[in-house]
Amino acid sequence: MAAQTGLSAPVLGRTGVSAFPQVALSAEAAPFTPTRPGGWQLDSLSDTEEQFSRCAAKLRALRADSVQLREELNLLFDQLLSENYNKNFAPDIHISPEDVCALLKHARSLVPLSHEHLVIKLCQLMHHLLNQLKVIMDELTLDVLVTYTMSALKMCSTWTHSDVLLALSTIVYGNGHQCHQHLNDLLGEDGALLLYSSPSQPNIELRRIALTCMANICLRIPGQPPLDDQYKSVCFGVFLKTLQSPKPPDTDELFYCMVIQAALKGFQCCLSGGKWKFGGVEELGSVLATLKRLMFQGTPGVSIEWPAVLYPAPLPQYEGLSAPKPAESPKAAEPSKDAALPGKASGNKKRKSRGKGKKMSTEEIRGDDGEEDDRMAAPVLQKVGGRVGGRGEAESLSKSYTPSLYPSWKKNSSDSEFSDPEGNAQSKLRLSHGRVRQGALHSLLAVVKSVEKRALYGYWSSFIPDSPTGGPPPLTLLTIILKDPSPKVRACALQVLSAMLDGSRQFLAVAEDTASPRTSYTPFSFSLATAVRELHRALSLALLAETSPQTLTQVIKCLAYLVANAPYHRLRPGLLSPLWKQIRPYVRHRDVNVRVSVLTLYGALVTTQAPLPEVQLLLRQPEGSSSSSAGLFTPQEPTLSWRHRDGVSSPARTPVTPSQRSLHAQSPHVPRTPGEEESARVWLLQLCVSLVTQPREDQSDSEGTGTGGGAALEPSPVRLEALQVLSHLVHGYFSLAQACLCEIGHVSARCLGETDPSIQLHGAKLLEELGTGIIQQYRAESNVPESSRVPMSQVVQFWSDVLSGPLNAALQNEQHPTLQTSACDTLSSILPQAFAQLPDKTQLMCITVLLGLTYSDNYLVKTAAVRALGIYILFPCLREDVMFVADTANTILAALDDRSPNVRAKAAWSLGNLTDTLIVNMESVGVDFQEELSDMLLLKMLQAATRASADKDRVKCNAVRALGNLLHFLRQSQLSRSAFQRPLEDAVRALVKTVQSEATMKVRWNACYALGNAFRNPALPLDSAPWSCDAFSALCHVVTSCKNFKVRIKSAAALAVPSRRGCYGDTKRFSCVWHSLATALENSEDTNDFLEYRYSASLRHTLSEALLHLLSVSQPLDMPALGVSLASEDGKGIKDHLIKYLRAEGGGGEGADGEKEAEGDSFNPQQQISGLQQTLIRLKGLKVEGERLGEEEEQGKEVVVSFLEDLLKICKEP
Repeated sequence: MAAQTGLSAPVLGRTGVSAFPQVALSAEAAPFTPTRPGGWQLDSLSDTEEQFSRCAAKLRALRADSVQLREELNLLFDQLLSENYNKNFAPDIHISPEDVCALLKHARSLVPLSHEHLVIKLCQLMHHLLNQLKVIMDELTLDVLVTYTMSALKMCSTWTHSDVLLALSTIVYGNGHQCHQHLNDLLGEDGALLLYSSPSQPNIELRRIALTCMANICLRIPGQPPLDDQYKSVCFGVFLKTLQSPKPPDTDELFYCMVIQAALKGFQCCLSGGKWKFGGVEELGSVLATLKRLMFQGTPGVSIEWPAVLYPAPLPQYEGLSAPKPAESPKAAEPSKDAALPGKASGNKKRKSRGKGKKMSTEEIRGDDGEEDDRMAAPVLQKVGGRVGGRGEAESLSKSYTPSLYPSWKKNSSDSEFSDPEGNAQSKLRLSHGRVRQGALHSLLAVVKSVEKRALYGYWSSFIPDSPTGGPPPLTLLTIILKDPSPKVRACALQVLSAMLDGSRQFLAVAEDTASPRTSYTPFSFSLATAVRELHRALSLALLAETSPQTLTQVIKCLAYLVANAPYHRLRPGLLSPLWKQIRPYVRHRDVNVRVSVLTLYGALVTTQAPLPEVQLLLRQPEGSSSSSAGLFTPQEPTLSWRHRDGVSSPARTPVTPSQRSLHAQSPHVPRTPGEEESARVWLLQLCVSLVTQPREDQSDSEGTGTGGGAALEPSPVRLEALQVLSHLVHGYFSLAQACLCEIGHVSARCLGETDPSIQLHGAKLLEELGTGIIQQYRAESNVPESSRVPMSQVVQFWSDVLSGPLNAALQNEQHPTLQTSACDTLSSILPQAFAQLPDKTQLMCITVLLGLTYSDNYLVKTAAVRALGIYILFPCLREDVMFVADTANTILAALDDRSPNVRAKAAWSLGNLTDTLIVNMESVGVDFQEELSDMLLLKMLQAATRASADKDRVKCNAVRALGNLLHFLRQSQLSRSAFQRPLEDAVRALVKTVQSEATMKVRWNACYALGNAFRNPALPLDSAPWSCDAFSALCHVVTSCKNFKVRIKSAAALAVPSRRGCYGDTKRFSCVWHSLATALENSEDTNDFLEYRYSASLRHTLSEALLHLLSVSQPLDMPALGVSLASEDGKGIKDHLIKYLRAEGGGGEGADGEKEAEGDSFNPQQQISGLQQTLIRLKGLKVEGERLGEEEEQGKEVVVSFLEDLLKICKEP
């Protein structure tokens, strides 16, 4: 395992004085680079390797009984320690891990624990070599070195333990799972590391290194098994106890911060890559409270009593203001000492002029940070602190509180109360406090990722303000984002907030503030909506004030997460318009990452709940309409105007008047006539097209000098993100994008013609979105008027151009299978009507390419090609072509035997589509098509579908669909052949087995539907086949016992399919079907699952229809059983349900996902009553083969006739 340490330490010589320059005690510190006594660094790689080889050879030659062993070892250790093995400094250095391990093992055997100075040097050598050479140790070396260092801790003097622990921490780095034989001695009861890491440990340096050692044990390297939960929990408890313990008296604050940093690092290692396993609500609340306190470590003006625990539903006594307002909803408000909070004293400060010294090496001392605080002070105070009392109250508040988060170290030098040495110490302490805050936020991020989302929602109000408050704002993540002086800390807070927002769509979906004004009760939905608005406001301020490009990128990414998850259709309009205008200038930002993140945000804006009316208005807005009002302020960074477009530069930083602000919030664009709106160019679309295709006008510092003046295109990440935004635009707002159909097609073609596979891939996906958008317009259920659709001639021309362009090359590009896959998906998005009008050679090219790609070695390409054929088989112009159907069937059958489950799943889906086509052709073309299709091919399809019905569920669900269609399609001449007898029985039994199985409900639903489909074939011998009884029994069992109502609906519908009484078999089977349906009707409301209850009306409708169907086909021998059933108590319930059915009461007809359960026309009560009258007339004339009925049959008949007469009489009543 690569040996490293999270925190480095100075190397001590014999006298305890640092032998080498001091290194910053941080995980992020640059690797230690030793120097020669003269100060010059070794720069000869061969010398370094030769020196190591010479020293290793001399060391191997030494024996424990040598006379001058100590002197020789001392010299050799010094020589080895003086070399720089850092691979960052010397990347081509080649020293094998085996040589390092052999050297350390042999050196360990030469250094007895009684020679403590040599023990120290050996431990320093272990740390030096393993850390700089990133050595992956074998298990034997690991065991030997851990044993040696643990023995040294037990036997050597205390003054050596610092170096010994440092060596141990390097050895165990990422190797915790391999140290299982030593873990009990290290972390068990009275373990060495528990002793040294205890808060009672007086030596703060030993405590720090022990915590680092524990963190390295907990660290999990990707691909390696994690540490045992038992020991991880022990370490977690130590880290948490350290973080919760107060600073020991007489301990330097700087050293204490280092201890906290080590504990936070360990905390992160415990949580990384796994789920929360460290207790319940109480423990989680304690952790969150601790991390929240450390998030503000060393922040000026924050001196409050922090709660020990945060609770999921915080109450004022835990985190309340001293005088809470009555209007405040219960939330995580801060204690009364929060009065001294950011922005209080800076409300009336004048803005400083921008200084030139912005590139100092230490980020916390940079001048731009101080300017950020100054710039934020006034707006934050007026918007946060004065939300209730107005600006006057905010100003009075700022005057009454002198302490604030405005850093004292950013005042002019004349105001400083420190001398130079004191100022340097303060600077180091500020740096250390910043690292603590950063570590706390990283730990909080690990908690957010490891804890289930649902469990965290209750704590949101502790980190995100959820309602407007009067007085000082609470301490939350937004406080850090707006006020922390360190851009790295602000970036960490933004990462935490982004992680909290990511995946929160279901939680935020409750938010709503479109209702009438609030009453004394504040609903949760309104509080959540207020939190969304507060996030918008705070992140908008951060966007305006931030100057660090890295942090600015995080601000915009966080906004993208917010936009992607917030329910804007349930919120008052006006949130997105200011944001849309505010981020416009950042598209031309000098930093590439900022530009990419802005495009990501635009992508989120056009994706969320598309099409959103507010976004539609913004998209129709011309480019220059909002250049003078980009939010409250426009970005102040001079580099934002580095590119000028159409002669309009980024606007100056000018406040917007209240009238302007309200105008733009309420009316995002100037009203235009419908004709003008339709002809208006979509600004965002044009921007993305230009970013993809046009050379950049200038170049950022980070992009190098460039060549050829302005000929270079935008960097690849920008172009890729612009293509993503184009795809989102086409997908969500096709009606606006279709005016530029040809232009977007040319962009896609250009991208496909480039050499970058990523650009080609996104170009193909954009084409697929265009094709899908056109298909959606031409669907039968589409509400787009024909005059607003893309004209068919234009669609045909579009695809002619595409298919004659570079798409063909992409389809044959075997070096990039992902591109081939996307190109196949593009082919499958051609409008069927347009495909029919393409030239024959173009159609043939598409079919030939797809058939060929089904034999690709790459499963992704094969899956996409099989899927595309499954779509083509539904095209009206192709489905009647027997040769194409046969070729497609053979290809699909071959794919059904593929090793990849993905290929088999798509093959089964395509086979289902192909068999759907067979049924359509049977009904439209007739017997001619059935006779042309090969019997052998049908037999192969039946056998393949039967085998596939035993595959995984995602294969099985479409395999049973295909079986039902095939059993429906087969003719009498085929069923009578001996070759079909066994496959037919196997197919039906496969369906029966699937119906009765514990497969997913979708599979069982399809299997029930397939049996009903098979029953439609009059050639099937339902009355005599041995498998017929099993089929009816399975359906009867499912209709009464299945928990899923959708499965019951389909089974009831299947039982009502046979059109002849003979299909139901003898009287006993018919009676069983009747009683099953009657029992299911009686129990149609019995369910413990509320989600199933919504299907109960549809279930009753289908069951009632099935019962009436049985009555309509019943024969004299069925009358006794029917009469007994209808005369019993159950008959009254059946009558009540049938009355509701015939009167069309209680819904019905609508099935799962809004589908019509009944085949054919929609439900017509009058038609059903007419059918019932015909049934009654038929039953009155029933006879047994020309003879009169027996007494039992006659009595049953009278009961049934009386039942139907009563039913008709009641239904005819008004």
